[in-house]
This record gives sequence, structure tokens and C-alpha cells, in this order.
Amino acid sequence: MSTKSELLRILERSGGAVVSGGAIAKKLSISRNAIWKAVEALRAQGYDITAVTNKGYRLERDGDILSTAGIAAHVKTQGVFEVEVRKSVTSTNMLVREMAAQGAPEGLVLAAEEQTAGKGRQGKAFHSPMGHGVYFSLLLRPGSKTSEAPLITSAAAVAAAEAIESVMAVRVGIKWVNDLFMSDMKVCGILTEAVFGMESGVVESAVLGIGINLTRPDDGFPEELADVATALTDRSTGKDGERCRLIAEILDNFWGYYQNLGKREFLDEYRARSIVLGKNVNVHSFGAITPAEVLEIDNDCGLVVRYENGEEATLSSGDVSIKL
Repeated sequence: MSTKSELLRILERSGGAVVSGGAIAKKLSISRNAIWKAVEALRAQGYDITAVTNKGYRLERDGDILSTAGIAAHVKTQGVFEVEVRKSVTSTNMLVREMAAQGAPEGLVLAAEEQTAGKGRQGKAFHSPMGHGVYFSLLLRPGSKTSEAPLITSAAAVAAAEAIESVMAVRVGIKWVNDLFMSDMKVCGILTEAVFGMESGVVESAVLGIGINLTRPDDGFPEELADVATALTDRSTGKDGERCRLIAEILDNFWGYYQNLGKREFLDEYRARSIVLGKNVNVHSFGAITPAEVLEIDNDCGLVVRYENGEEATLSSGDVSIKL
């Protein structure tokens, strides 16, 4: 971890209290001058750091700066993630797929302030306005986990739901298979795109993309989303590094599940947070809409449904909507 990231971690963990320059220098084994340079670098990224004469430094807590150092300051999993933050991109998933094709390693994370062509499932767009959400993608190379790859999205849904509850104190539910809902409206979408080796049949890479509506856009949601999407908070701006903290906690949570996908340690929580279990739904598949009742979620996160004619089926893909 860089000096800048280590300094930010110390200031973040101080809870807004002043931390003496001497204490920082001793902890990081660096000079006072090196501390000053790191402070200036963080200020250049937008962090509001106050120098208190003869006392030390304090990180003012009102802002919500998205930065590599900010995310690194909260990530507990060491030696895994390589984080890059960009101001504006077309799609984090698309760019990470390109990086994967060029040999980028597992653990690459690309986050952005906005996406101009954010991607959702089934070719749908994901609204990603500047500064109002969490938009990032993680590169995975499952290798021997190929048979377990379908569990990645479900594990990510639980990881994101738990992070949202921890950071934002908001409980969200999971709508099979990849959306998080709050008060019957969507707040988060998850998209996993895999690349298979033609000869080996192994998942050479998987790009896990997560988009969260954190604050309300200045102009509201587009008309086509106004009745289906909402934000985690009614505020128009974030605070206390919420976006960095959310990304870091999602990464930590997910990595714990990903390392042991076959154990399905996330499955009980996935079921507990399901908003479709026991509900009457419409199954959307190949342009057809078929009414059904959701019976259970199986051990591979397949959705077991019973159609009106009594026939039962296990869905591994597609989409469902709750009947009102």
C-alpha cells in the first residue's frame, strides 16, 4: 500500500479526530516531509484535510470523494485487488473485459464517477449519472471454479446487500437473480459476463459489474425508470466517503465467498433476503410471459417454480417480475 493510502487509512479511522504528525511518522516509518507530500497529494484528489498547528492532521468528514486511495484505505483483504478510478467511462464492464483480453490479472477493479453506456442484463442500459452512484467492475479468473461460476452473481448479490446494510444502515432484498430492491424498487444491478475457452471449456475470465443508486440524481431518474428505480438515500450528495466504503466492503465480502464458492456460505443469506420466495410471479423468457409460483431457491441458486398447469421447472437464467 502506498504512503498516501496508508495515511488516508489512518485519518479515516481517526473518526474526524486530529492525528499528530509524530504519531503518523512513527507508525509509517517516514519523515514529516513525506507526510506533508502525501497530504498534498490527497488534497489534490479532493480530500479536505486540515492541518492543525502543533497538533497534526484531521480529515474533514463531509465529503464523498471517490478515489483509489479512498477505496484502498477501507479494503481489509490485502494483496488481491488492484484498484483504478476514472472520472468518466463508457462501461466499466466493457473496459475490464478489454483489459482481461490483454492479460490483466484477477483482482483488477475499475470504478468510475459515471458511465455513459452502463450495461445491464439482456442488453438493457444502466443509468449511471456523475457522482450519484457506485459503479465498478471486478476481474475474476475462476479457472478450476468453472463449474461454480454460475454462483458468482448470487454471491455478489449477498456481498453487496450486506455492505449496503453495514455502510448505509438500509436493509435491501434480492430479486432473483441479480437485482437488489428497497421498498419494492430497484437500487442495485449486478451483471456477470464470462469468457470461455473454446477448447478447454474453462471460464478464462469473468467480469463482475455492480451498479448502485446511492443518491438521487439532480434531475431525477429518467422517465422510463421513475416508477421502478430509487436511491439508497434521498440526499443529492454522498458523505463520509460512502462510495469508497461501499466498494471496499463489497470487495471484502465477495472475496470471502468467492474463495469458497463451492461451500455456498452465502446461500442461506441469499434465501433469507429473497423477495420472490413464495410469491406469484411472471416468468419472462424468450419474449413470453408465463405466470408461476416460486417454490424455492435450490443449491445452485436456481429458481424452482410451479406454473399454473401444475408443471414445475427450475430456472437458471431469465427474469421474473412479482405479480401485483
